[in-house]
Amino acid sequence: MTEQQAQAVGPGPETTPAGGLATTEAPAPSAPEQTPAAEPTPVPQEASASPAPPKDRRVLRAVLRWTAAVVVFAAVGAGTAYGIAGMERTDVPGLATEQDGRWDYPTLTRPPLPSGSPRPFAEENAAEAHYADLRALLLPAPAGAADDRALRGEDGWLPTEGFLKEFADDDERADLRQMLKDDGLRHIAARGWTTEDGTHTRIYLLRFDTSVIVDDLAGRLAPFGAPGYRLRGTETSVADEGFANLPWPGDFPRWAYTESKPYGAEQVRQAYLGAGDVLAVIVQSRKGTAASVPFRQTVTLQSQLLG
Repeated sequence: MTEQQAQAVGPGPETTPAGGLATTEAPAPSAPEQTPAAEPTPVPQEASASPAPPKDRRVLRAVLRWTAAVVVFAAVGAGTAYGIAGMERTDVPGLATEQDGRWDYPTLTRPPLPSGSPRPFAEENAAEAHYADLRALLLPAPAGAADDRALRGEDGWLPTEGFLKEFADDDERADLRQMLKDDGLRHIAARGWTTEDGTHTRIYLLRFDTSVIVDDLAGRLAPFGAPGYRLRGTETSVADEGFANLPWPGDFPRWAYTESKPYGAEQVRQAYLGAGDVLAVIVQSRKGTAASVPFRQTVTLQSQLLG
């Protein structure tokens, strides 16, 4: 250690603890004309018992003042962090973002399963069966939406004819009616609503005995490129390429279509989910243009409930 370093780290008279030796760690440097330094004089024992000198008390008071200041600043900082955390994102300067059209859905909760029943896509559930109440698997309406009471049915079960009303052509409806009968349709749970911007949403959950039946039916309703059956109010619908490129949280296939221009008074969007033993059909329509963001949000959230 150099002389400068020893002077920098060596304790000074004001910081030397009572009874301590300030020179024991580093010997004093010797000058050429001097003989080796004599041993340091021990500090008298009575000095260790005497109270700290006045300068020590001033240092202690300064330390206490700084400690109090740090506590105050910490409290203020914590209060500020809590305030920002409790604010909406658009209320925080520098973090404001424009609304992208997403709807305000309630927190989603999967319904309870019967005791001992597995999740639909669990490894031990080879049939990919949904054991929860199908009506409880319907996506709830977003905030501010008006309920479509016509889709409630009796005890929450919609008759087959209520679902077939979505399709435009009489012959296609007759074909679908027979197809659903042959495939052993068990029941349909449905829900619908209209939001303040006029978007009308309909969700249908059709349950069958096995996922094999659903896969076959989905292939006929939702073939590649365009839907297999024309919905009411549509002319030409094509695959929604933007939707297909989005990340998908589900463990099952999806197909989505959008009505291409020119369309009539309303634009219609539709999606099909082959979720194990359940086929989900989701339709949104709106006068003018049906926005893509709430449609994709609705399909994604419904898939999470079915997964």
